[in-house]
Amino acid sequence: MIILGLGSNLSSDFGDRFKNIDLAINFLKDKNINLVNKSSFYESVAYPNKNDPKFVNIVISVETTLKSVDLMKSLLSVEEKLGRKRFKKNDPRTCDIDIIDFHGMIINKKIDNFELNIPHKKMKERNFVLYPLKEICPDWKHPKTKDSIDILIKNLKTLNNEITKLTQNDINSYVK
Repeated sequence: MIILGLGSNLSSDFGDRFKNIDLAINFLKDKNINLVNKSSFYESVAYPNKNDPKFVNIVISVETTLKSVDLMKSLLSVEEKLGRKRFKKNDPRTCDIDIIDFHGMIINKKIDNFELNIPHKKMKERNFVLYPLKEICPDWKHPKTKDSIDILIKNLKTLNNEITKLTQNDINSYVK
């Protein structure tokens, strides 16, 4: 199983945060990365600067014949197509796509200017990954620690739990 986390906290030339994520999924299909399952949208405060715009996030499971490095290159290409600019770590962005899990493998490689770390190094600290992941994969276990998704959520710091599962009415109120 391949699990990706997608997020956006800036509009792009294509539209708002929700449109960015929907387009990212469509652009992935163009790269032979096919959607299997998709969580609800979740909204969370930006980290570490809570004054930045809030993020919307989802987690998806996908299928592809791509190897992990080629998948990562495809994800970076989709981010760039959606207008992602990399100036400073944790800056607001139109699109962010992370590989959370790649068939349960543990991978640490340097690719050009990026490090490929699977499972994602900070996923255990990220409510915006864990809650949507639990929604689509309630029996998922961390490949490295073997902790269940429930244990990982239980271990989240209280300060990091500012997250809201959005309903369609919530989304409609944002989308004009």
